[in-house]
Amino acid sequence: MDIFAIIKLLGGLAMFLYGIEIMGDGLKNSSGAALKKVLEKVTGNVLVGVLTGTLVTAVIQSSTATIVLTVALIGAGVLSLRQAVSIVLGANIGTTITAQIIRLMDIDSNGNMVLEFCKPENLAPIALVVGIILIMFVKRKSVKTVGDIFIGFGILFSGLLNMTAAVNPLSDSPEFAAILARFAGNPLLGILSGLVLTVVVQSSSAMVGMLQALSSTGAMTFSMVYPVIMGINLGTCVTTAMVCSIGSSKDAKRTGVVHIAFNTIGTILFMIVMTILQKNSLFGDSFWTKAVDSGGIANFQTVFNVITAIALLPFTNQLVKLSKVIVKEDKPEDLPHPELHTLDPKLYISPAVAVSEATKAVAAMGTIAKDNFARGCDQLFKYDANTVKKIDQDEDCLDTFADTSDHFLIGLSKAVESEQEDRQLDMLMQVVPNFERVGDYATNLVELSQRLSADGGSFSDMAKQELRIICGAVNEILSMTVDAFSRDDKQLVRKIEPFEEVIDDMVMILRDRHTKRLKASACSVNSGLVFMETLTYLERASDQCSSIAVMMMSRDNETILQNHYEYLRELHAGNDQEYLAEKECRRKQYIDALKNIG
Repeated sequence: MDIFAIIKLLGGLAMFLYGIEIMGDGLKNSSGAALKKVLEKVTGNVLVGVLTGTLVTAVIQSSTATIVLTVALIGAGVLSLRQAVSIVLGANIGTTITAQIIRLMDIDSNGNMVLEFCKPENLAPIALVVGIILIMFVKRKSVKTVGDIFIGFGILFSGLLNMTAAVNPLSDSPEFAAILARFAGNPLLGILSGLVLTVVVQSSSAMVGMLQALSSTGAMTFSMVYPVIMGINLGTCVTTAMVCSIGSSKDAKRTGVVHIAFNTIGTILFMIVMTILQKNSLFGDSFWTKAVDSGGIANFQTVFNVITAIALLPFTNQLVKLSKVIVKEDKPEDLPHPELHTLDPKLYISPAVAVSEATKAVAAMGTIAKDNFARGCDQLFKYDANTVKKIDQDEDCLDTFADTSDHFLIGLSKAVESEQEDRQLDMLMQVVPNFERVGDYATNLVELSQRLSADGGSFSDMAKQELRIICGAVNEILSMTVDAFSRDDKQLVRKIEPFEEVIDDMVMILRDRHTKRLKASACSVNSGLVFMETLTYLERASDQCSSIAVMMMSRDNETILQNHYEYLRELHAGNDQEYLAEKECRRKQYIDALKNIG
């Protein structure tokens, strides 16, 4: 085998890997969200979990993507460890579908036109042509995604054909025959080779595809191949271990431990059985020494994973217990709000999951900001050093998350393909700084309360009553905004803008009243200034709610997206009856309350 043949082989492998990636990305982008919902409905039944994991992996052509989806759902508390383990084990079976597709290269058409089209040498260019037509001539993003699937499929088979062509001369090579003889006589060498190569290439499908290409030489026997396939199966555990390290979830790490234990025990047991069968010449000597084709390789991989799953599934609980011994529970986390620390670039492998997890994290950020603002309001009436410490701690956490999320969301924007997910991502990028500012206003209120306390000042009874009413209004609109965002409640979000306009009116009324008190010397200058600044921060917090509401509505409304200001101007003009009704309701609730203490 000369240098050019090696280059051709490596080039074919590169095309194969790239084809798998493109096809997998297309499949994930077109069905990732739906498959996430499928996984969320997995019950405690282990068999259901295995079947679900098999189905999902077969559809998206990536066991790693399935594991990422599963780990994300563990972190979200949707799946238990036992459910997650069953899904990951099912992914072992689902990943064999790629090899079953590749066996198309063994098709003997016998003049049948349909079968002739199914041959890789014919199917690859057809898939490439269809894919490029969809990508170049159709503008819809969803159709372009389908084009990516076809392109990936075509590149995958083109790479496979290149690998096959590169290794064909090996059939007459005595050196190659000598290497294969070593594998036949040393199964452990085969397992080790499969493991190492899979770790390097990071794709079990690619390694099995390589074996299937080598089988075209006619020099590969079953005794040479089966240890390598088992080694490939072990190599996938390394990828699982990396994926399951996402975030701080102990159950995610335990899922990785179970997968490693499962594959290791399965390989050992299967190796023992295969050795006994071979030593005793069961199935006949010809079974072990005859040439194996791509279909035989695909079948063994499938049988190996299915039988291993059947044999070890009854011991799932024991494997889970083992994982809990290896990955022990830590002491309670000192890190505040761990829900804000779940964003990991590894999630980019499944944009639908990444967007979903980012949305949950931003919703948690909103809850923290809202709660912090309420604490800040409380300090205006009764200063408490311990509460201030909590406010400062949460504010630091919000600032850190804002920085982390910016980097995560920017990176995610390069992976997102779906228009819906792209709009959701744009909204998140804008909502994060809004929630961060609400947190900032909480610390501003604390500073005002400290200033008032340091000067020995205090608000008048009238001012305190007014502040309690407007603080209550702002806290309510913040709660409404966070709820609307968390639940993606389109009805609730429409109630925010009229409420915000009422708060603006309240601020104007209170400023006017307080100006009159200052003129009448009814309060000190310092207390008066603190009161006015407090109103400013309360109004600004309310403004952030308005901004978030508009962003949420513009995500699904192209008109609002193009011109926010025109949309708000029309609302404030008073032609929307629903808007007017909600505004009037809030005026009766809060403006009337202010009048009653006037």
